[in-house]
Amino acid sequence: MRLDKYLSQRTEFSRSRIKDLIAEKKVMVNDIAAVKANMNVSEADNITIAGNAVRQEKFITLIMNKPAGYISATEDRSEKIVIDLLPPEYSGQKLSPVGRLDKDTTGMLLLTNDGELLHKLTSPKKHVMKYYIAHLSREFTSEAARLLENGIALKDGSICKPSKAAALDEKRQTILIAISEGKYHQVKRMLAAAGNHVEKLHRTAIGGLVIPEDLLPGESRVLSDKDLCKVLKTNDIFSLLINMLRKNSS
Repeated sequence: MRLDKYLSQRTEFSRSRIKDLIAEKKVMVNDIAAVKANMNVSEADNITIAGNAVRQEKFITLIMNKPAGYISATEDRSEKIVIDLLPPEYSGQKLSPVGRLDKDTTGMLLLTNDGELLHKLTSPKKHVMKYYIAHLSREFTSEAARLLENGIALKDGSICKPSKAAALDEKRQTILIAISEGKYHQVKRMLAAAGNHVEKLHRTAIGGLVIPEDLLPGESRVLSDKDLCKVLKTNDIFSLLINMLRKNSS
């Protein structure tokens, strides 16, 4: 595989940045400075960037800022799919969405070909939190917050795990809500059961990772190992997000 392609699949660097790093003599292959971006390498090679080892695993995980109008699937005969938004260099990587965002829901979506990571992020037993900004048709009441905190029952009788929610604006029609499950249309169904209606929904964080401000709708990039660790964190960043979002809206 070409060196620049190999590195773009395993680091956060773009191919153009990788070429710059090669020109700066910061990319080493088996302790020898790389001179060409198109040189052939494999997982058997020891590759470092500025002294830091590049992971050898063939798995790749991307973060995408999903726009509305696309479904979280790898194929569909009638709908636009998130795979269509990926740059051509990721074709053939067998990437799958981690969980699902509804067609009209926007925000953070992860795609990976790492089956173990996929399980860790989607299993309710792992308690990986997902954080959403929901725009509601009516005021979010303290009674609705209480119902969510106690584990609200959906109309089909299923019980959701306790969740957190708090208003972000004075009208109390925009809220942050955190859940650890991934039931079908869960946030919308939870708020419907609490007597409200979701008009817009945006996922802003997973685990301890907040969607980057400079990641535009439809764009995606490789997650670094550091960011992957943040995704898998089970610590609660609800208060941090509330403060950040309220500050940004003021």
